Amino acid sequence: MASHYKANVIHGSDHPDPHASQTRWRHEESSAFRRHASTAPREADQRDDSKDLATFLNTARVEPPGSAGSAGKHQPLMVSSNVPPRVENITVPHEGAQTKGTQPSGVTALEVKCGPLLNYRRMENETWFGSVLVVTKFGGAAESPITPQLTIKIIGTRPSSSSAARYEIPAEGNANANAPAEQHHGVVNGVDYGSFNTPTGSLVQNGQPSSSGSHGINGAQSWKSAVNGTRLFSDPANTFWRFDLQVPMQREEIQCEYTISGLNFTKGKKTDKQHFFIPAITESMRIMFHSCNGFSVGTDEAAYSGACLWNDVNRVHAKTPFHVMLGGGDQIYNDGIRVNGPLRAWTDIGNPKKRKEFPFPESLRKDCDDYYVNNYIRWYSTEPFASANGQIAQLNLWDDHDIIDGFGSYVDEFMRCAVFRGIGGLANKYYLLFQHHLAPPSSTFTTDAPQTTDHSVVGTDSRQLENSFVLEEKTIDSGYIIGSKPGPYVVDHSRSIYARLGANIGFFGIDARTERTRHQVNYPETYDIIVSRLRQELSAAKSSSLPIQHLIVLLGIPIAYPRLTWLENIFSSPLMGPLKLLNKRFGFGGGFFNHFDGSVDLLDDLDDHYTARTHKKERQMLMHKLQELASEFSVRVTILGGDVHLAAVGRFYSNPKRNIPVSNDHRYMVNIISSAIVNKPPPAAVANLLARRNKLHHLDHDTDETLMNFFNKDPGDSEKTSSSNKVTMPSRNWAMITQNSSHATTQAIGHLTNGNATNGDANGQEHTGKTGHSWLHKGEVDAGTKHKAASIERHGKDTDGSLDVCIRVEIDQHDADGKTEPYGMTVPLLEYTGPPLRPTSKRYARSHQSGGTDNP
Repeated sequence: MASHYKANVIHGSDHPDPHASQTRWRHEESSAFRRHASTAPREADQRDDSKDLATFLNTARVEPPGSAGSAGKHQPLMVSSNVPPRVENITVPHEGAQTKGTQPSGVTALEVKCGPLLNYRRMENETWFGSVLVVTKFGGAAESPITPQLTIKIIGTRPSSSSAARYEIPAEGNANANAPAEQHHGVVNGVDYGSFNTPTGSLVQNGQPSSSGSHGINGAQSWKSAVNGTRLFSDPANTFWRFDLQVPMQREEIQCEYTISGLNFTKGKKTDKQHFFIPAITESMRIMFHSCNGFSVGTDEAAYSGACLWNDVNRVHAKTPFHVMLGGGDQIYNDGIRVNGPLRAWTDIGNPKKRKEFPFPESLRKDCDDYYVNNYIRWYSTEPFASANGQIAQLNLWDDHDIIDGFGSYVDEFMRCAVFRGIGGLANKYYLLFQHHLAPPSSTFTTDAPQTTDHSVVGTDSRQLENSFVLEEKTIDSGYIIGSKPGPYVVDHSRSIYARLGANIGFFGIDARTERTRHQVNYPETYDIIVSRLRQELSAAKSSSLPIQHLIVLLGIPIAYPRLTWLENIFSSPLMGPLKLLNKRFGFGGGFFNHFDGSVDLLDDLDDHYTARTHKKERQMLMHKLQELASEFSVRVTILGGDVHLAAVGRFYSNPKRNIPVSNDHRYMVNIISSAIVNKPPPAAVANLLARRNKLHHLDHDTDETLMNFFNKDPGDSEKTSSSNKVTMPSRNWAMITQNSSHATTQAIGHLTNGNATNGDANGQEHTGKTGHSWLHKGEVDAGTKHKAASIERHGKDTDGSLDVCIRVEIDQHDADGKTEPYGMTVPLLEYTGPPLRPTSKRYARSHQSGGTDNP
């Protein structure tokens, strides 16, 4: 994909914009205004004269068809009885007047309700791609009187861990070596990957555009880009603006600053100026991982000091900035919709049959829509989380609480009821807007609009578009891996993600909620599409100057975790029948049973896990696919998971009888379990029970799995767990992951210990024991608070290409500062020397009928 930056260099800054809109309804600068305006973008603080702006707002802003800037692919969807079909001029209402769906009179800036929210998308051609989202007050079908503009610039460099190294920058002839495969830019699974509204930009030298296209910054040369906001969605109350960013990466880590003009920040600590960091071309990203970023219904939030662990995130970021923030699901908790929201009347219905047949008309949809958007605005504006989400680029996948607790894991008959289908569509709408900066579908499900009730596609309901605007995006960012068909309960395709996280780390996150049922996590066809894409990306990277050494896989829920089959058997046993009847008739059991299908409340959480008996074959298939990729491309796979509200580290590895060193073991995969960053942890008794159930399991006859001893002590001076529990930690937590650069020269920074050097192991030998309960390689020796990866000063400072992992655990829930105790370990590189594994069947249902050999 060619960047606007390169096009500016070749054709000049005034070349026709191929991404401009064809429609007269979108904001386009008139020829007269362009001649009048300065050639340089206005700085955000130059607001002392509103005369030019007022003159502009009261003149024609829309050029006739065929003008220079009218070629594009975006078409809006608008239906309104109050707005004429064409708008040639915008007239600002007289003072004091206020029109529904429009800004108040005399507006000179849009009032911000939420944002800015910074997202990361991908790297391509030594360019960083991302976006910024802002939600402003008021909206409607008509054009906004102001289109905000974002200005981004590089303000300096930060010496990286490889600053003493010689950089190997790819030659210009090999500039596309790291680009995604060519077919990504065509039509894949019915999705056009042709373009994604990339902004213009230029190198500026002494106030003038530079003709030099080389990477590098010095005192006389800097980079700056101006981006107009794209209106994604607008209703009478809110307007969503996206600013698409692309920044040329440099030989050193850079700090970027972005400002947004035309906005008024009236609440919170956010301003129109934010900063973020981008790694050097030859460095991988410093990663922050979190999950369960909210409180369950009924939690005493004050007793847990709110979202205080984000203070710890911000402290670490201030010292060693993160480049990306991975959200593993439940970035927001929307469960309150059934307690203090519009679904309260529905959940209070005692008869499950009546509850299942309850309609979801347009009136209820509107009320639920208001709940979701207002809850998002409230939570994403809550400090200290709000401070982080404007300066650390997010990359998110959703889970059940982003919709409602247990969504997808209840019995199929109940999941297909009108209310669940309705809120599934609404939650998807705002998940796309807030967490992915994508335009939503034009309509969602209601029972009183027949065109929206089709299980495969939702038709347009004109009532939902009254005085509203929805951008029709015909292209999508190439980082998305789109499912082949809509989900069973959310009428939309799944959106898994692939992205490079810097020089040597690939990232794959699977959408494990859109296609989920009680008996599957994803369709078999989706796994085929995902594996094909991963093989394509890893193959392209392998032949480049910066091959992928680590593949980080985000599954959301743990995959190496203690078995709770015995508990599932009890909860689903016929013996529970009398208790269910008593609960239904007399309310016996209270919170022990859920408010939806009447099952035991914990059963939906157990069914969510990959280790649940219903997902056994699917889990084994997925792990075999990852083993195949690891062996074929000699890439170390590390898995992230959350959801369970405690911290742990599980891992898969070759059966010790095979005598394979971890450095050569393609089956060695660590599952970092970090949860929750906000929600309350389970009782210590539950964590201790899980620790006692931590048996040695066999995925197959070649692969073993278990949780490792990771917590050598409780955080601080507390006693949270039993003395025998070294594997689960029932405290709030979050994780940081950094590659020890393989592009740096060894520097004299003291005694280095890492995955390939000694870390308390004087003999420097691989583990030769018979089980995996103790350490398996040198990077696991002294795992916990004594490990070098737990130290901010030493974390990620080695030079062998391994990954340093640190889980930071809350010391005291009553501490509003959110102080933590760090626990660390190292994941070594993989140097696979054997033949690639033979690919298994594409369909796990046929390939693994016998299942694994799990010990329940």
